[in-house]
Amino acid sequence: MKKFYLTLAAVAALTFASQAQTEKGKFIVGGGLGFDTESVKDTDNKSTSFNIMPSAGYFVADNIAVGLGLGYQWSKTEEGVNESTTGLFSVAPFGRWYSANGPVRFFGQLSAPMGWGNMKENGDKVGNVSSYGVELAPGIAYFPTSKIGLEFKVRGLYYNSNNIEPTGEAKTTVNTFGLNANSLAPTVGVQFYF
Repeated sequence: MKKFYLTLAAVAALTFASQAQTEKGKFIVGGGLGFDTESVKDTDNKSTSFNIMPSAGYFVADNIAVGLGLGYQWSKTEEGVNESTTGLFSVAPFGRWYSANGPVRFFGQLSAPMGWGNMKENGDKVGNVSSYGVELAPGIAYFPTSKIGLEFKVRGLYYNSNNIEPTGEAKTTVNTFGLNANSLAPTVGVQFYF
């Protein structure tokens, strides 16, 4: 019986602690960081990319946060002696809704990622790039403490429009629409609440 009461007290303490994270007036801080590299065996062809996107949000109501991510994306492709790079400054406003209180909560995030930058070949600027999109991503968050949330999120439903404007040439627009709920390739992250 003593173990039962201790277990019940621990669950109650976790539930009480987890209720404070997403109430009106609190903040959420997190972000993303990525690095990829690829090379083709027996050739001089390789590519490298890097991105960083810190984000912060504010709970305007219980379980509802709005915020903004600011970041930078960079990629480089080398094919023999030719080298092309793309740099993109990114902005991603978002809104997030959490389910009812408890140590484990479902959430949905609506974001509008945008980016602007340029392309270079062998060090010379050859054009501008821009990107506009919208994304609805579901996820689940576990709160082991009142200040930390561990997240498991999939990309979900998304639309993106990428524009490439080479200097002196016509603009090319690539539109992408999809549903990506692959649980084998999720985003796993940590958010801080205060």
